[in-house]
Amino acid sequence: MMMDLNNQISRRSFLKKLGKMIAGSALVGIVGQAYMKYIEPNWIEVTRQNINHPLIPPIFNDFKIIQFSDTHLGFQLDFNHFEKIIQTISKEEPDLIIFSGDLVDNLLSFYEYEEIIIYLNFLQAPYGKFAVYGNHDHGGWGTDKYKQIMEASNFKLLRNESQNIKIGSSGEIIIAGVDDAMLGQPDFEKTFSSIQERNFTLLISHAPDLIEEAKHYPVDFQISGHTHGGQVQLPFIGPLITPPYGQKYVEGSYDISDHLRLYVNRGLGTTRLPYRLLSRPEITIFTLKT
Repeated sequence: MMMDLNNQISRRSFLKKLGKMIAGSALVGIVGQAYMKYIEPNWIEVTRQNINHPLIPPIFNDFKIIQFSDTHLGFQLDFNHFEKIIQTISKEEPDLIIFSGDLVDNLLSFYEYEEIIIYLNFLQAPYGKFAVYGNHDHGGWGTDKYKQIMEASNFKLLRNESQNIKIGSSGEIIIAGVDDAMLGQPDFEKTFSSIQERNFTLLISHAPDLIEEAKHYPVDFQISGHTHGGQVQLPFIGPLITPPYGQKYVEGSYDISDHLRLYVNRGLGTTRLPYRLLSRPEITIFTLKT
């Protein structure tokens, strides 16, 4: 009789502990999901990088370039968040601004184009604003619509072309941009065909893995986006999923060779799933150093 009573007490104790464990796990899951959906996607990190290279002319010392990428407007990122991004960039007073692709998540079902243009026109940079295509900027009539938006926002859209940036007559650098690797037609020969002299050259490619082709051309630094840093990473495991052309180089800085570096920006929005974990949205500020 006493043994049966002890067994019942033990069973009740076990069930009570099990219930607490299940409730605790559910609470952790709810809190974790709330963090991934509402906190980290809005927790922008401003990353600062120096670019040191002997080809940078002395007059370009401390020249400030800001990169933002992968906003994916219309999925999770709304105009309130977009306004904060614009304000953050503007406060830095950049010399030059670069958007490295994927402006709207789905251009075929998004219609607030005028609002985007108004916000993007708030961005000012004395030496220009430049952009390239991402995979979400193509598709259907999205290719033309993205072009119209960026040009109306005073961004120079670089699609397999380059642009010389000059300060007086004391020196120049080159900004080049290639088309998206997934849905576009990147053409490196065309991109670099008009370059006459060897100057410091910064390449914008939405897809980071195109660095494997870019390294055969006169490129000194490549900036990319596309990967979202994996968007969701696990400790000791890393990103759960990375997209095509963003599987080898996922986030941050890479030394490709003695003269070539790559930086992969984690982007600002999300796609497919509205979550970020250990992959905060990012704005990158590059400062040129002679």
